[in-house]
Amino acid sequence: MSTLSDLRKEQIATVIKLDDSCQGYERFRLLDLGVVPGTEIQVALNNPLKDPVAYWIRGAVIALRKEQSDKIFVDIKDGDLN
Repeated sequence: MSTLSDLRKEQIATVIKLDDSCQGYERFRLLDLGVVPGTEIQVALNNPLKDPVAYWIRGAVIALRKEQSDKIFVDIKDGDLN
């Protein structure tokens, strides 16, 4: 199973689930940002230092650190949301 941190600029990912280790405030924050099963996500901007990365999620751009994106399991496919 892939994680969001595996996603590349030209791909779209569909959220499958959040890792069980993602609990409490961190889990609620991701859910509030729209990171729920079935949501499509695409890389909006890569940071030259690789962390954080900005993602398109439900029409908004949010930045997530690698330690957060590693906890989001996704199905990756080629394509473009825009």
